[in-house]
Amino acid sequence: MDDNTLAALPYLFEFWALDHQLPPEGDWRTWVILGGRGAGKTRAGAEWVRAQVEGPRPLMAGRARRVALVGETYEQVRSVMIEGDSGILACSPRDRMPSWKATQRKLVWPNGAEAQVFSAHDFEALRGPQFDAAWMDELAKWPKAEDAWDMLQFCLRLGDNPQAVVTTTPKNIPVLKDILSRRSTVCTHAATEANRANLARGFLAEVMERYKGTRMGRQELDGILLDDIEGAFWTTPVLDALRVETAPEMDRIVIGVDPAVTSGGAADETGIVVVGAVMRGPISEWRAYVLEDATVSAASPTEWARAVANAYEKWGADRVVAEGNQGGDMIEAVLRQVAPTVSYRKVTARRGKGVRAEPVAALYEQGKVRHLRGLGALEDQMCRMTVAGYRGSGSPDRVDAMVWALWSVMLDPERTRAGPRIRQL
Repeated sequence: MDDNTLAALPYLFEFWALDHQLPPEGDWRTWVILGGRGAGKTRAGAEWVRAQVEGPRPLMAGRARRVALVGETYEQVRSVMIEGDSGILACSPRDRMPSWKATQRKLVWPNGAEAQVFSAHDFEALRGPQFDAAWMDELAKWPKAEDAWDMLQFCLRLGDNPQAVVTTTPKNIPVLKDILSRRSTVCTHAATEANRANLARGFLAEVMERYKGTRMGRQELDGILLDDIEGAFWTTPVLDALRVETAPEMDRIVIGVDPAVTSGGAADETGIVVVGAVMRGPISEWRAYVLEDATVSAASPTEWARAVANAYEKWGADRVVAEGNQGGDMIEAVLRQVAPTVSYRKVTARRGKGVRAEPVAALYEQGKVRHLRGLGALEDQMCRMTVAGYRGSGSPDRVDAMVWALWSVMLDPERTRAGPRIRQL
C-alpha cells in the first residue's frame, strides 16, 4: 500500500465493520440497530452519517445535505454522538472533519452538509426543519419517545429517499415495537460479546458474571427485546428482585416435565425444570428455589428422557412430575427405559395453563420462591403467561414444567398436609 492508502485505511469502515454495523440492502426507510451495551451501535450510527454526507472528495456533495441528530438530551447528543469515543468527530478523517458550532447546536462539513442537534425532551423543536437523513440514539430510553419519533417523521421530507437510523439497546416500549413491526423497517442485531475485541476485558468479564442468564442480561447484554405482556403473572422487575446467587441445602428436589407431543425436527421443546424446597418449620415458612432450566429440543422421546435422567442424577432429585394428558403411560415407559429407578408421578391437568399457573404465581407474590441465575429463557415465557393463557408463540413448555414442579413441592396436599384438598390444577 502507498502512504495515501495507509492513511485512509482506518477510515474505511466497510473494511473494519462487524456485520450488524453495515446497512442492510434494499429500499428501507428506517434501520434499527439493536444491540447490547458496547456492541458498537454508536460507531455504526456515526459511520452511517459519514457515509450519507461525505462525497468522493472532501468538497463534493454526498447523498444527504441536512441531517437530524436526536438523543435523549442535547448534552448526550454532543457528548456521545458527536464528541464521544465512537462519535462523528472521532470517526472522521482530517480532510472531511466537520466543525462543531456549539452555539448553533450544529455540525458543518467542508462540503456544506449540516447536522442539527435535537433533544427528545424538546421534541417541539422538530416543528419546521426538514431533513433527508436522521440518526436517533438510545430511543428506547427517551422519556417522550413516541412524541419525538412522530414529530421527526414529518421532518424527513427532503431528497428521493429520506432515511433514519435508530441505535438502541432494546426496551419493551410501544414506539420501538411499532417501528420494528413496519414493513419499511430493517433491523440488525448483536450482543455485547460480538464487539469484545474493542471492550475492556475486565468490563466484559464482570458484566457477564453478574448478568448473564438473567432477563436484564438478555436485554442489556444480548440486546433482545423482552416482551412483558400486560396482565402477565410475572414481570421483569419482579423476577429480578427474586434472584439469588446460591441456594441453601434443599429438603426436597422435584423435576417438572412437560413432554413434547411430537418428535422430530419440528417438535416443540420438552420443558424440564428443577425446583427445590426448604421445608423446615410451619408451611408458612417453606421456601422454593428454581434451580435449573434443563429444557431440551429433542428429536425423539428417548433423548428428552435421557435429559430428565441426567438432571435427576445431577441434583439428587426425589421425584419427577410430568403431565400425562397427552402420552399417558408412555411417558413413564420411556423414562423407565433410560432410568428404571427414577421416582415418577403422573399428574393430570384439568384446567387451562393460565389457570394452573395462577396459584403458583401467588407463591411469588408472597415471596416464597427464589430464582438462581441462568433462567432467562424460562423467565421470558413467564412474562407472557396470563390468566387467559400464554401470549407468546409456540408452547410455554418451560413454564408448564416449572408450574408442575412448584405445585408438587409447595401446593400438593399430599406433601403439604394442609388439611382440606386444594383445588385441582
